[in-house]
Amino acid sequence: MHNIVVCFWLLALMVPPTFSLLADTTAVKASVPIFQEPVTTKHSVTIDGQKIGYDATAGHLTLVSEDGTVKAKVFFVSYVRTGDKGATAGGSAAMRPITFSFNGGPGSSSVWLHLGVLGPRRVLMNDDGTAKPPPNQLVDNEMSWLDLTDMVFIDPVSTGYSRTPVEKDAKEYHGYQQDIESVGEFIRRWITDNKRWASAKYLIGESYGTTRASGLSEYLQQRYGMYLNGVILVSAVLNFQTIDFAEGNDLPYVMFLPTYAATAWYHKKLSKEMLAKPVDDVVQEARQYASTEYTLALMKGASLSKQERTDVVNKLRMYTGLSEVYINKAELRPVIYRFCQELLRDSGEVVGRFDSRYKGAVADKLSESMERDPSHHPTIGGSFATCINDYLTRELNVSTTLPYEVLTGRVHPWDFSVAQNEYLNVAPKLREAILMNPNLRIWVANGYYDLATPVYATEYTFDHMFLPERHRKNIRMTYYHAGHMMYLLNSELIKMKGDAKSFYSK
Repeated sequence: MHNIVVCFWLLALMVPPTFSLLADTTAVKASVPIFQEPVTTKHSVTIDGQKIGYDATAGHLTLVSEDGTVKAKVFFVSYVRTGDKGATAGGSAAMRPITFSFNGGPGSSSVWLHLGVLGPRRVLMNDDGTAKPPPNQLVDNEMSWLDLTDMVFIDPVSTGYSRTPVEKDAKEYHGYQQDIESVGEFIRRWITDNKRWASAKYLIGESYGTTRASGLSEYLQQRYGMYLNGVILVSAVLNFQTIDFAEGNDLPYVMFLPTYAATAWYHKKLSKEMLAKPVDDVVQEARQYASTEYTLALMKGASLSKQERTDVVNKLRMYTGLSEVYINKAELRPVIYRFCQELLRDSGEVVGRFDSRYKGAVADKLSESMERDPSHHPTIGGSFATCINDYLTRELNVSTTLPYEVLTGRVHPWDFSVAQNEYLNVAPKLREAILMNPNLRIWVANGYYDLATPVYATEYTFDHMFLPERHRKNIRMTYYHAGHMMYLLNSELIKMKGDAKSFYSK
């Protein structure tokens, strides 16, 4: 089934299996507990010149069935503002906005949004988004959203420190619907346990986390009557047909073309005339061509005339920087991994998928697939893994024998049975959430250099949600001159905070 392939594709790389819990955790005897009771520490951070106090709580929340049986231990980190008038903005502290955050994969912990943009501490990066040399360090995040909202970072089961008491039971949580229900149950429990039903409630997800957030928006409202104020989608994928390069599915070739153009522009592989234009204009031109002549050409297939094919090849050369020979051999259909490998092949380099601004050397110069993603390995992988492990143990007093699963393959195979013989598409879930709750606002953040969840695929998905016209104003799109994790670039981190202020102020 195509969705399973896409699931692995989104994960970016398959991490080797890691040691996990024994089948029966009651047999484990250790001086350090496996599961961490929530522990609270007090801190402060300066944002926009204002010192803000906050409580940080880290630990496991236990999900139980109605008969009291322990189902899963879900690890979280929460930040609740304290100590000044900002803590009671809008009324009592219980009414302060609360935002639940998670990342994607499936198989990713919440570390990226947590230590990249939202939390009061962030990984110190170079201004251009590249990593500092190891060992990496955390700094206070002057762009944190803590002045706007309290926050809870959720690690879905089998990611981070989240586990089931019996390891073999974890597979019960490894699927689209199972994940929605377990994360939804966590949110309900946290809201109830912390007496926050009166708060304005928001979700923010990145990558597959946007799939989760869209499904949750409908599920929370339908199942628990928990109506939301906003959903924030960072590098969104709602309709998996738009990104699955499967034979017979021509849609991704159209969806990726504007990002191919942005990538080729950045690496100076386009003509002088194209390079003289701003990247926004290049993307718009490619978008216009993709949605008209290119779409029609792909639909015609082998029935294209010789002249029509020549015209398409010339246009694709203009927008992708690829050679005429290559485009012809690709049957006018450059696949993402091949494009990343081909664009800079002459210099023996590959461009990144998460962020195509980055490039890295390759060992096999004839390879058609990426050996590694240069926008993940030297940029964020080790940096974030080092910092989250250090932060949780040294600053937040977490003590556990478990390894923190930053990005794991142990959740696979992911269960997409809710979409058997079709592509998973959660856009209708989000549409239903808006129709149920016309006050629900959606903010979609897009990176021009994102070759994992390209901007035009997101635009296409929202253009095909078929929301009544009066509800389309609920959706806001913002664009950044970076990739999948646009916040790694300092200028875009600053811009994203400004956009967040605008979103929460409404």
